[in-house]
Amino acid sequence: MDQLPIVLDLTGTFVFALSGALAGAKRELDVFGVLVLSFAAGNSGGISRDLLIGVVPPGAVEDWRYLGVSFLAGAVTFYFSPLIVRMSNSILIFDAAGLALFAVTGASKALAHGLNPVMAISLGVVTGIGGGMVRDVLLAEIPTVLRAELYAVAALVAAAIVVIGHMLQLPVAPVTAVALVSCFLLRIMAIRRGWRLPVAKIRERDDPNVVKKNSKDIGRS
Repeated sequence: MDQLPIVLDLTGTFVFALSGALAGAKRELDVFGVLVLSFAAGNSGGISRDLLIGVVPPGAVEDWRYLGVSFLAGAVTFYFSPLIVRMSNSILIFDAAGLALFAVTGASKALAHGLNPVMAISLGVVTGIGGGMVRDVLLAEIPTVLRAELYAVAALVAAAIVVIGHMLQLPVAPVTAVALVSCFLLRIMAIRRGWRLPVAKIRERDDPNVVKKNSKDIGRS
């Protein structure tokens, strides 16, 4: 049980690094670009978590294993990208797995450092969504968490299960398993069924910029 947090953290790093490397391979980046994306996607969430709870230097910087698993994921993806990219929805699956793993480890590490339940849940979410956000920003895309089906909500569910289990003093392993499965299944089901939070919609007639543009077009005609 003592090794469970680091095992989950490294596993989450690896699968998120795979999602970053796959995204880079699909956009035909060179080997350097793929490795940069694999490291950024795999470690940004953990680095943000560690900095917020005062762990300096962050684990991803201090422990060579984080760099190692990130570059391993990037190298595997780069050299076998034609096969991996053809895998249906592979990026989404790896991303969902990484989200679950990091949400759980983020909440667990926050609790281990004495944070209150609300902040532990918040850090679980930050850890889960951080890598994906940095990956998307580097690729000049709107971050998945801001537009996808129940992304942050899935991380919130996983982190909440970990915190509630800790408060009730339940065994760590079963609580961790339930949190991981719940987050992963919720994310996958949301993707397949299109479950999402309400989306902001602005009609053209309500947008003054559109109305002004249309008036100018009418004046020219």
